[in-house]
Amino acid sequence: MEASADAGAAAAAAAARTLRWAGRAGHLGGFPRAVVFAAVGAFAKAYASLLNTTTVHNADALLRLVSARPPGTPLLTVSNHMSTVDDPLMWGFKGFPTSDAKLGRWVLTAEDICFRNVVMSYVFRLGKCVPITRGGGIYQEHMNEALDVLVNGGWLHSFPEGKIAQDDQPIRRLKWGTASLIVRAPITPIVLPIVHSGFEKVMPENLFFGRRPPVPLCGKKIDIIVGEPIEFDMASLKQEAAMVPHDPSSVRKGWPTITPDGLDEAVQRWLYQKMSDKIQSVMERLRKKLLNLKQH
Repeated sequence: MEASADAGAAAAAAAARTLRWAGRAGHLGGFPRAVVFAAVGAFAKAYASLLNTTTVHNADALLRLVSARPPGTPLLTVSNHMSTVDDPLMWGFKGFPTSDAKLGRWVLTAEDICFRNVVMSYVFRLGKCVPITRGGGIYQEHMNEALDVLVNGGWLHSFPEGKIAQDDQPIRRLKWGTASLIVRAPITPIVLPIVHSGFEKVMPENLFFGRRPPVPLCGKKIDIIVGEPIEFDMASLKQEAAMVPHDPSSVRKGWPTITPDGLDEAVQRWLYQKMSDKIQSVMERLRKKLLNLKQH
C-alpha cells in the first residue's frame, strides 16, 4: 500500500514538473509559444546559417511536407543524434520556417535533461517538446502525448537511436518507440528520414575536461541529407505478423492489446522489430550517401 502511494506521489510530482498544459496551442493566446519560437528560431538561424556553414541535400522534400502535406496527414521525421543541439539547429538552414510556431515540429526530448525543474519545463513545453522518461518503456504516458500529435495530423520529430553518439559509425539499433507510434497512429504518418553530420563538432560532449562547451562552437561544417518517405503497408505488415510463429517462452512486459486490430504483445514485438530494422537500414544508406557527397 505504501509503495503504491509512493508511486502515485511520484507520478503526480512528475506531472506537475512537466507542465503539459503549457504546451497547449491556446495557452495565453499562443503568445508565449510564439516568443519562444522566435527566439529559438533566431538562435538556430544564427548558428546554422551565419556562424557555421550548413549544406542541405534534398531540402525541398522536407519543406514540402512541413508546409503543404495533405490536411490531417501526420509527419514523422527521424534522424541520427549527434549532439544536444541537433534540434533546433538542424532546422536553422536558409529557407526553412524555423520561427513559425504553427508549422514547427514537436520533438521527443529526454525528461532528465530538459525537464529538470519548473522553469525549464515551461520553456521546453512552449517549444513543443514532449518529455520522455528514460527506461519508462514505449507505453509510458508521455508516449501517449506523442501519439496525440500524430492523431491530430501534426509533425513529430524523433531520435530513434535513443541517445547521442558522436563517433562516425553506422546507425545504431533503433529503439522501438518510433515504430510503436507508427503502428498505433490511426492514419499512418509520412515517415521521413534525415541524416546529418557536423553537430558533434558544434557541440562536442568532451571539450573542456570532459564537459560540453558553454555555447555552441562556430566555424564548423554541417551537412544534412533528407531522404524520401519510407513506405509502410500497415495492413500487409499486420497480416504477416499475425501469421509468424511466436515463441511462447519469450518474456512478456504486459503491453496492452492494440485495438481495433487486436494486436497482442507478440505481434507488436514482431512489427516493431521489422519496422525499426527498415528505418535503420534506410538511415544507414542515407548516412553512406552523405559521406560520399562530402568526399566529392
